[in-house]
Amino acid sequence: MDSLWIDSIKNNIEYESLNENISTDICIIGAGIFGLTCAYYLTKLGFNVTVLEKYKIGEKNTGHTTAKITSQHGLFYNYLVNSYGKKYARDYLMANEKAIDNIKNIIDNEKIKCDFEYQNNYVYTTSKNEIRALKKEAQTLEDLGFQNCNFVTKAGLPFEIVGAVCFKNQAQFNPLKYLLGLCKSISLQNGKIFTDTTATDVKNIGDEFITFANNHMVKSKYVIVATHYPFVNFPGFYFLKMYQSTSYVIAVDTKKTLFNGMYINFTNPIFSYRTVPYNGKKLLLVAGGDHKTGSPASYKDTYGILEDEVKKFYPDCEVLYKWNTRDCIPLDKIPYIGRYSNIMPNMFVGTGFKKWGITSSNVAANIIVDNILGNKNKFSYVFDSTRIKPIKNKDEVKNVLIQSTNSLFLNKLKRPNTKFENIQNNSGGIIEINNTKVGIYKDLNGKIYAVKPICTHLGCLLSWNDVDKTWDCPCHGSRFDFTGKNIYDPAFKDLEKYNLD
Repeated sequence: MDSLWIDSIKNNIEYESLNENISTDICIIGAGIFGLTCAYYLTKLGFNVTVLEKYKIGEKNTGHTTAKITSQHGLFYNYLVNSYGKKYARDYLMANEKAIDNIKNIIDNEKIKCDFEYQNNYVYTTSKNEIRALKKEAQTLEDLGFQNCNFVTKAGLPFEIVGAVCFKNQAQFNPLKYLLGLCKSISLQNGKIFTDTTATDVKNIGDEFITFANNHMVKSKYVIVATHYPFVNFPGFYFLKMYQSTSYVIAVDTKKTLFNGMYINFTNPIFSYRTVPYNGKKLLLVAGGDHKTGSPASYKDTYGILEDEVKKFYPDCEVLYKWNTRDCIPLDKIPYIGRYSNIMPNMFVGTGFKKWGITSSNVAANIIVDNILGNKNKFSYVFDSTRIKPIKNKDEVKNVLIQSTNSLFLNKLKRPNTKFENIQNNSGGIIEINNTKVGIYKDLNGKIYAVKPICTHLGCLLSWNDVDKTWDCPCHGSRFDFTGKNIYDPAFKDLEKYNLD
């Protein structure tokens, strides 16, 4: 099912796919909110910009977000102070606060109708055992000199809370309507946008780059990789520095008058709330059900847990939309923004935005534009993409290494437990045929789809996702539909198909 955002754009702007070799000043790979924000700023500055998008505008991650525009990224600032110091934490905060203003300025200057609303944002708890962490976060923010927040014990939710940290003057909007406004401006400034155009490689030759896409070449002085998860493995090695997390969203008609504000609790199970205007009323967006992409998931623990939670307070509610999304999670919790690698100074990246890509995308765009202009950006050191810091999150590093080792090597050697006859209709699994692992999906009518269940990115063994009927990579988060078609990066090639007739 499409997200509410994608469904809200009935007259999406159509673009052609790349069908010839071209030259440009700056080639941007990816037309999500980060790539298009870069293109917006750069075309305004007079650069010749070309944007390449594998799918449609905003069709993947931007079109599946909850679209909260906030600098409150969970209970995060106490962690930043303890890990990196007060100045670092303050600059992270100010970079994201500035991003909120930047987004509003773009909306005003371009007269973009995208349902933008200022809202307070709350990180809340319903447990007395967690109140100390909230008060500590509030004190940290006060010590940082941030006056736009406070600790509260009431927040307007349909249930009682024990406490919350409130950030004032945050915002929300319709991200697809915003992207279409950016596209309009980019086109008016003679920027080129190509959709249904898959970039497969980037080569640095002398003083220029060549991006290969759709069997054609784009020559440029600069390249910005804005593909959510970087698909160029070497150099950069981003596949060693982050993993992907899947979360779920439902849009609900509660049949009741709804509250204002945006909300999220900070311990599992996570529930995130916001409202959205819809046909003259408000729907409630509820997000959560997080798990590492590629790990087993059931309907009960994903969409089911969200539906059950809403029905506690709105028993007559109706779920109108449901969708899911993936987020890149850096092991040290800080996005990677800047040079793709030190040996490619004119190739840039923005990734690892966690679950806060709306503000982070604007932060990233401004840092990279300053890099191209040769200007110093006072926030760039916070997000340095080439940093080699000790990884603070040692447990997560260990988990990622174990998962990658298992999926790359050990699990390939194990004989699968699943038998062909045990796979039910509308389900899938891995079986073994003549000492070869085969991924099987049986549709509702029993038709069989067979694929080679090895990720085309770096060769990890895939796992079956019975919620979405997809093959997911537990190493780096690539995804493929049941026919083997690639639907999420960093892989871009489809799976090999088998004919079992």
